[in-house]
Amino acid sequence: MSEQPKTLGPVQYEILVEGRLDQAWSTWFGGLTISPIPGDGPAEITCLCGPVVDQAQLRGILNTIWDLSLGVLSLTRRTP
Repeated sequence: MSEQPKTLGPVQYEILVEGRLDQAWSTWFGGLTISPIPGDGPAEITCLCGPVVDQAQLRGILNTIWDLSLGVLSLTRRTP
C-alpha cells in the first residue's frame, strides 16, 4: 500500500446532496457553506462546500447527511 501525502490544515470539499437545505443548517455541517443549485428539472440539489479539518469531521458530516435521509450525489476533494 502506498503512503498518502500528508496535508497540513483543512482540505476543501464539495458535497452535492439531493434536497433543499438553507444556510441555517450550516452549524449541523461543521460550518460548511450551503448553496442551493438552480436546475431545470424538479429535483432539488444543494451544495455543501468548505474546509474540513480531518477525516473524523468528514465522517460526521456524512453521518448527518445520512441522518437527514439526504442522497449524496457527489463528494469532491478540491485541491488548493
